[in-house]
Amino acid sequence: MSSQFNPPPFGNGGASVAELADPLAQGSGWIKFLAIVQLVFSGISVLASFGFGLIVAWLPIWLSILLLQTASAIEQAQVRNDAVAMKSALGKLRLYFMIQAVAMIVGFCLSILGIIAVVSLGLSMHNLPGSPFAN
Repeated sequence: MSSQFNPPPFGNGGASVAELADPLAQGSGWIKFLAIVQLVFSGISVLASFGFGLIVAWLPIWLSILLLQTASAIEQAQVRNDAVAMKSALGKLRLYFMIQAVAMIVGFCLSILGIIAVVSLGLSMHNLPGSPFAN
């Protein structure tokens, strides 16, 4: 690993914010692309469900806005050598991944509950008189 980004006791006196922001700034176009595509698909799902999709689609919309704000803050940090903008971008990126992780955990738990419900429904139908599954 290079020591160019280490603090003064170990490195070369530290790097500028623009140098630190450069790898993320190079990917900011992809970050914006992902955010816009996610916004478009969220909008389509809301329109296709006559507005009821907003109950579920608000989360991807919020995540898309977070990604757009992150990309803008990263670009500002690189162009202006702005440490506050870099810290803001990293904070928004942290929030994005934290929300994604919580949503994944909730989705996983809901899928486990769904599997349990389907199995229990199947087992209960097995014992109903007149059911095609009855003995």
